[in-house]
Amino acid sequence: MNASGAVLPWRGWRLALTLLLAGAVSAAGFPPVFALPLLSLGLLFLYRCAEDAATWRYAALYGFLFGLGFNTAGLYWLTDAILTRVHDFWWAIPIAAPGCALILAPFVALPAAACRLAPAGWRRVLLFAGLWTLADMGRVFLFTGFPWNPPGSVLEWPGRIGDWLIQPAAWIGVDGLTLAVMLACLLVWQGRRWALAVCLCAGIWLGLGAWRHASVRPLPVRNPVVALTQGNVSEGDILTQADAVSAFRRYLRLTATGVAQARALPDAAGRSVVYVWPESGFPGFLNADELARRMIARAGDGAVGVVGSDRDDGQGHYFNSAFALSPDGTILDAYDKSTLVPFGEYAPRFVPVKLVPGVLTPGPGLKTWNFPGFEGLGPMVCYEVIFSGHVVGPTRPNWLLNITNDAWFGDSAGPRQHLATARMRAVEEGLPVVQDANTGITAIYDATGMLTARLPWGREGVLTAVVPSPLPPTFFSRHGRATPFLLGLFCIVLAWPSLIRRRL
Repeated sequence: MNASGAVLPWRGWRLALTLLLAGAVSAAGFPPVFALPLLSLGLLFLYRCAEDAATWRYAALYGFLFGLGFNTAGLYWLTDAILTRVHDFWWAIPIAAPGCALILAPFVALPAAACRLAPAGWRRVLLFAGLWTLADMGRVFLFTGFPWNPPGSVLEWPGRIGDWLIQPAAWIGVDGLTLAVMLACLLVWQGRRWALAVCLCAGIWLGLGAWRHASVRPLPVRNPVVALTQGNVSEGDILTQADAVSAFRRYLRLTATGVAQARALPDAAGRSVVYVWPESGFPGFLNADELARRMIARAGDGAVGVVGSDRDDGQGHYFNSAFALSPDGTILDAYDKSTLVPFGEYAPRFVPVKLVPGVLTPGPGLKTWNFPGFEGLGPMVCYEVIFSGHVVGPTRPNWLLNITNDAWFGDSAGPRQHLATARMRAVEEGLPVVQDANTGITAIYDATGMLTARLPWGREGVLTAVVPSPLPPTFFSRHGRATPFLLGLFCIVLAWPSLIRRRL
């Protein structure tokens, strides 16, 4: 070890660049790459650097640099949103992802610095993993919250293996999966016995997931048939009036086609049909346009619908909303997005530069619709689905519907990561999740997180399917994030006997 406490034979800018690179490479563990070994190696490098740092300040700096690379690479797709309005925000292109990473990097610096309180070995790993988990959970308090890419999402592999791996989220949520991932990624390097123990626990974990996936039984609920429209409209087309009219006509056509296809499904008999337009599907204020509502109802041919649109309350407040339409086009209710995207739908008051074209107003909160045809529907708009433990209103729905517009982010990891959050919410809550995207990935997950239908990115079309039935309330749905919080705290307490005898 050299004078700076570095674990490498060099220091200074070389070590800084290596930590940035290690963080960036570790982000390959996230969807859609799922390179879990790279995440494990990157975390090991950070952990060794923190262990061998001369002081806690060096350890914190190492964690900050790793977190900067980790989050910049994980959020690289934010640049695509800037490119959509490049003439207005060209100056933000080089700082979009790194700027967010600067805000998130301290959440990695904390466990890197504080893990040194425990002695080397399994206690230090426990402390590191517990602190990382609690810090990661704390991201919900950052502005309106930004819990994007929790490390637990690296277990959401495609296919049946991924279905099994994420089943424990029904008890401990994605934050509990984060704790398990952090422990496994570091304990596997603590010697042969620990590596064998990790492999054994991984086998038990997979077996438990397979057992739950095969044994759960859905409730006797007859959910509707949905016709999910994906117009594949670029954000540039939405922003211009002529193209917005063309997009509206496209969605009318898709609605008529989708409703006819939905009614022709073998299992559609006796079920209501719900057509869905994604976020920004209607290019205007639907509540103020009666003619447009009649045209939509005509295309729906007697079905009920959910249409994404902005809403103007007539008092200078604007909302990002989902409208429930009756068969004649009457608005039954509007759900206003309650959790806004920081720097996207609003800008904090302390930011001197105008970053968003208009400021939206948050809605009062989550709700469940119980109108004819909408029985037990929990609506959400886009960003809201990423919040573990906060997707269900006061009354538990029978299914969750998230409408979104991922056109901002192009054919990048962004829409795939967004869809992964919907899959995780299905497992946590024991509820089927339907995600309808304008340009993104439209999909349906059953209540175990298994994919039942999908319309890929970049394709115009309609996805029709029967919404799967819900499961009984899960342990996580009853107790929420308290469970992973206590698990993270328990790891810290296990290291506590040594904490009172050590200094940073």
